[in-house]
Amino acid sequence: MARRDSGLRFQPSGGTRATQVPTGKKQRLNIERLANDGRGVGFVDGRTWFVSGSLAGEDVEARVLGAHGKVVEARTERVFETSALRRTAACPHFGQCGGCSLQHMPHDEQLALKQRMLADQLSRVAGVEPEEWAAPLTGDEYAYRRRARVAVRWDAKAKRLDVGFRAASSQDIVAIDQCPVLVQALQPIIKALPAMLKSLSKPQALGHVELFSGSANAVLVRHTAPLVDADLHILDAFCQAHAAQLWLHGEGEPQPVDAGAQLGYTLEPWNLMLAYRPGDFVQVNAQVNTAMIQQALSWLAPRSDERVLDLFCGLGNFALPLARIAREVVAVEGVDAMVRRAADNAVSNNLHNVRFHQADLSQPLDKATWAVEGFSAVLLDPPRDGAFEVVSRLRKLGAERLVYVSCNPATLARDTVELIRQGYRLKRAGILDMFPQTAHVEAMALFEASK
Repeated sequence: MARRDSGLRFQPSGGTRATQVPTGKKQRLNIERLANDGRGVGFVDGRTWFVSGSLAGEDVEARVLGAHGKVVEARTERVFETSALRRTAACPHFGQCGGCSLQHMPHDEQLALKQRMLADQLSRVAGVEPEEWAAPLTGDEYAYRRRARVAVRWDAKAKRLDVGFRAASSQDIVAIDQCPVLVQALQPIIKALPAMLKSLSKPQALGHVELFSGSANAVLVRHTAPLVDADLHILDAFCQAHAAQLWLHGEGEPQPVDAGAQLGYTLEPWNLMLAYRPGDFVQVNAQVNTAMIQQALSWLAPRSDERVLDLFCGLGNFALPLARIAREVVAVEGVDAMVRRAADNAVSNNLHNVRFHQADLSQPLDKATWAVEGFSAVLLDPPRDGAFEVVSRLRKLGAERLVYVSCNPATLARDTVELIRQGYRLKRAGILDMFPQTAHVEAMALFEASK
């Protein structure tokens, strides 16, 4: 039976829906200011545009990457009127590669942007400003990154292997043969890597490739199917030619081809060597990492008769230097494999006054057996989610001083609210420029218990 047309027509509630801005559309606009993430902000037809690669005061042509509601995300295609601050990017892939977003901005302006971001979060969320602002902790602008993940994808239709870094706001892969933020030791490897991978007979088996530089250089190949002998020979020969270890990651944990291969990094001021395996978390910026530890120890000021707690301790990056000073260090980490490797690092460095424990750090810790004695000082370095559940009970541990190292100012500000509620005051804060040429902000804050 045919459906009868009643003649009625219905409009969606809320009135006529506004036409969405199509992806790929080009728009000329003026950039009025910078957002906290370094993107330029402009306004067209009642919409707010966030434009990467632009600076305040510039007149640009932007290409739309995506739009939702009244917000448009775009990237700079052309600059008609240039800011006096603009500089030429050091990398030819800037603007396409998603790794760096601020190469067009002078380094001192990058630092000022990150400082504003931290200050804004503390003021807006926590309603507080530190009693003292510390100078930014900085290192080299370029050639600082000692670890990188290279994307690899087989295009079955084109019968082509794409090798490079992920594009900005996209899953596309930007072909690369250089990366100025990588440490010098990895530059020859990344330059020769694409051609070598494309020479493999079964590139479909590749997942991704990671590069490491520490006590040795290393190449980790993630594979989703067994590698054939001919391809293993090519990979091994490539690594030997570049004096690098070859690690393979199929099922289970990554394994070195040479069973005796050791990978690690040094903390020279404390005469320490920390072993790690690909997949473990390590700070990518060795120079700033060392300066960060020095500053954290200076701010925390542990005494030789004190018991100190290190939360989210990882491989012992803070715990082992602390053990050179304090009477006793208790270090806690959520990942059991990291706890075991941290304990091994303590033994290999002949440190016997530090104890490592595995615990769920999303839960309060004041009832743990190792916490009963309390601590004079606490250092914590949580992931981006912060440490709200942990800090909610810190005052019960008796800590007089607390150093909080953060990779997310938003969660640092949220946790600051809780610490102030417990009677701590924000004594000092500052940024750590762990990732130059990006808008990523790391910070350090010192809290002291009110007398």
